[in-house]
Amino acid sequence: MLAPKTPPELAEALQQAAAGGRTITLSGNSTKRRMAGPIEAADVCVSTTALNRVLEYEPRDLTISVEAGLPWRELTRVLAANRQMVPLDPPFAETATVGGVISSNASGPRRRLYGSARDLVIGMKFATLEGKVAQSGGMVVKNVAGLDMAKLLIGSFGTLAALAVVNFKLIPAPERERSFLLAFDELPAAIAARDRILRGALQPSAIDLLNPPAAAAIGSPAWTLAVRAGGNAAAMDRYERELADLANGVALDDARQQTLWRHIEELTPRHLEKHAEGAVVRASCTLKGVGETMGSFQGPALARAGSGVCYGYFERSEAAAAWLSKAAPKGSKAVIEFAPEARKASLELWPAPGRDLEIMKRIKNLFDPANLLNRGRLYRLI
Repeated sequence: MLAPKTPPELAEALQQAAAGGRTITLSGNSTKRRMAGPIEAADVCVSTTALNRVLEYEPRDLTISVEAGLPWRELTRVLAANRQMVPLDPPFAETATVGGVISSNASGPRRRLYGSARDLVIGMKFATLEGKVAQSGGMVVKNVAGLDMAKLLIGSFGTLAALAVVNFKLIPAPERERSFLLAFDELPAAIAARDRILRGALQPSAIDLLNPPAAAAIGSPAWTLAVRAGGNAAAMDRYERELADLANGVALDDARQQTLWRHIEELTPRHLEKHAEGAVVRASCTLKGVGETMGSFQGPALARAGSGVCYGYFERSEAAAAWLSKAAPKGSKAVIEFAPEARKASLELWPAPGRDLEIMKRIKNLFDPANLLNRGRLYRLI
């Protein structure tokens, strides 16, 4: 295992391996080994965990530059001291690295308001197989030069190049935050309440919908909307009044709401830890289609109800594959996002990649024509 300590050392490690035609596995803390395609055996393993510094932090400019191996929780701790944030809320946040979060394009409940990594990353440095350290974007929020290259690397699972440094634009933390749990006996009532929230003047940062099996873990064995809101004291009071008209609910402040959202963020890690043969399906649909998609899951399920991304949790990977082939609602785009490593070769992880696949293959050929980097990680297709 090679653990370069600087971006040039990272580039040199890649160049030396590529010059000998050796295959390369790139990793951080490997928290997402069960995510996407299988990790094929490689001749050389390169870890970014030694690249773990905060390089430049300008609180007044709302920017920060960090190395890819910095633990995600350390990034959030540094920013919290100045009431700032990068609100991606990724799963595995306790142990994931910045590079792992960005290369897997991980996000969570607050994506509906703040966007994904492509909205919050303003630049990066990455090491290529040619032994070069390239730069895309910079440290200025309005700088758009070269940003398309950075966007290609987000979500590429290390199949194109090795992330070395990531620059973020920062979001000021709200003056106050409050979260609400609204319980419903039936799914249609929960969807109707979601629709009323979306039509309202106040727009919360997160609207998650948990089905009864998923909500039972937070003490609410019913269809449950978890709503996260930020603003001043008057806004919090208005949220409480307006949400009270939708359903009986509970308002959470301070540590209680942090516990709630930490629990929701960690639904996937906990499920995979409990079920060694388990799998997680991610289905993207329209807002109108959230109800049908959530209703199709028999086990625990969670929806980012304000953005149309649903997650179904299965105790066996075969059940996830069966759902994809028979029960997935028409119009949704679904993949098996997490599966046991030993089962991935026999599963259709990405059943409908679409026309973008050929473009992705051409991009892969530009960066890595010999297919040396993280073979098969992009759902076993690249």
